Amino acid sequence: MSRRHPADLRAALAALDLMPGELVRVREEVPARFGVSSRYARWAGAPAAPPTGPGPAVLFEQVTPSGVAPQEGAVTAEDGAEPGPGAVLMGLYGTRRRAAALLGATPAELAHRLLDAVAAPLPPVPAADPDRWARSDRKPDLTALPVPVLTDEDAGPYLTLGAVLATDPATGVRNLSIHRMCVQGPDLLTIWMVPGRDLEQAHRNSLAAGRPLPVAIHLGLGPAVLLASCCPTSLVPTGTDELAVAGALAGAPVELLPCRTVDAEYIAHAEYVLEGELLPDTMPENPRGSAATPEFLGYQGTAHPALPTVRITGITARRGPILQAVSGPGHEQSVLLGFGMEAAVLAVLRRRGAPVRAVHCHTAGGGQLMVVLQWAAKRSAEDDALVREASRAVLEEFRMAKLVLSVDEDVDLESDQDLWWAMVTRWQADRDLLVLPDREGFPLDPTQSVAYSPLLSADGRTAKAVFDCTVPYAQRRRFRRARFTDAPGAG
Repeated sequence: MSRRHPADLRAALAALDLMPGELVRVREEVPARFGVSSRYARWAGAPAAPPTGPGPAVLFEQVTPSGVAPQEGAVTAEDGAEPGPGAVLMGLYGTRRRAAALLGATPAELAHRLLDAVAAPLPPVPAADPDRWARSDRKPDLTALPVPVLTDEDAGPYLTLGAVLATDPATGVRNLSIHRMCVQGPDLLTIWMVPGRDLEQAHRNSLAAGRPLPVAIHLGLGPAVLLASCCPTSLVPTGTDELAVAGALAGAPVELLPCRTVDAEYIAHAEYVLEGELLPDTMPENPRGSAATPEFLGYQGTAHPALPTVRITGITARRGPILQAVSGPGHEQSVLLGFGMEAAVLAVLRRRGAPVRAVHCHTAGGGQLMVVLQWAAKRSAEDDALVREASRAVLEEFRMAKLVLSVDEDVDLESDQDLWWAMVTRWQADRDLLVLPDREGFPLDPTQSVAYSPLLSADGRTAKAVFDCTVPYAQRRRFRRARFTDAPGAG
């Protein structure tokens, strides 16, 4: 039987307590509006603005809710009661090493573990002992929750790690995915769904049947479930249950329970569950301005003029619940996105028979735009061309990928110093740079626009590049790294 890993968020935090320096607890009271984000910024890491660097997970134990200006027609909190402070967790996945360790792996191993989980999923099951996950009903008032507001431009408090579980009424397929959701009133959210993805299609199918889509929004989940929810569709295609992938990754099935106010199910171990309905109605993401909340590439996001809304019908929570969030720019969101992307790239290269050893989707590119490939030792001169063609194939296959950096097996993928060393000493711009002009890209990168480059045919397109920093087979002896020999009796 496969080894079990932390089933829920609390087990993950208990595991961190055994790793010195990996968890910081902030016990003084901190406001959800700007307080959490400004204090965490120094640990967030790039693309957060400097000074910043990768740091520990941070549990803010007393965060006062920020409230929100209610929209017309929204219900209001009773009697203006002041909600009390609650706990907010930031940065659990703020380093690749820590994120992988929570699942008993190294960063290089985790992509292989994900591929194994997709190949042999373990379906979820009804919770055998619901009392194990005892929870209480709360008034459906989002303003009572300690939802952070990151900047003074933001549209409002955002659920940044809200994992939405819904079942497509047309196909019966369950989907778990993370979406940015802005609190618009005590019982109202706007939600941004990438067009064409599973949740949006389930919403369309539900509306076509004449009813809203029941959903359960989870705040605070175990590592395997959260990581599975971030995997791209190229790795976990439509029709594959992310919860079954999570079960295989965790070494035990995910347990489910029925919601209390809508016809849906929820993940039993979640810290908070927001039950609700995804409605046909839309509204501006920011009725008061043009900004949304900071995006994962480091720039302020632009608010959408009309987004679908979610009406919250019930909230349940475990005792002393922990609301988990991410800080837009920073290592954490990039790490979560990067591991799934690595597994997807690895799968593509395996199908091509390419001798790739490991893939690293660097946090500087948001875990998506910059892909580092580590290659096995070349066996012949033909491998020189193979590496370049396979590197190019990654850029053609993955819309988000903008740069591919290929290195040899003696380069440490997790060391920026080693990657820059390979670039400086194993790369010449006039022979080792391959440019692919005017390809489909990702418009949140501000250079991917005709305003920046008139060589692009439209916004959201980009020039892509391969940096081949692998040593030519014929010259491999000239590039041997110096190795130090232990003195007799050393160690």
